Amino acid sequence: MRHLVTATLGTLAATALLASMNSPAQAVAGRVAVFSTEVTPIEIYRNPNGCNKLPLEAHVLVNLTNGDVVVHADPFCLSPGLVVKEEHGSHVPPGSGAFSVKD
Repeated sequence: MRHLVTATLGTLAATALLASMNSPAQAVAGRVAVFSTEVTPIEIYRNPNGCNKLPLEAHVLVNLTNGDVVVHADPFCLSPGLVVKEEHGSHVPPGSGAFSVKD
């Protein structure tokens, strides 16, 4: 009986420990909208992840995700960039290469 109680308490302790650990990061949800010109449709990036190349003529980026968006000068998201907070927008410098999402 004593071994059963010890085993049960050990199992409960291990379960509590695992439940208290942080779960893996959730993917960023939402959309990023990019306006380029009056004659081209708005580009919508749904639930973006990784590095996303911007159109050459990109002019305004709107962050409608639940995370921060970083606008990079290069197309590979290697350079430091301008952070656009969630539910905010920004003019995109001419020739900006790409954006990535921080969760």
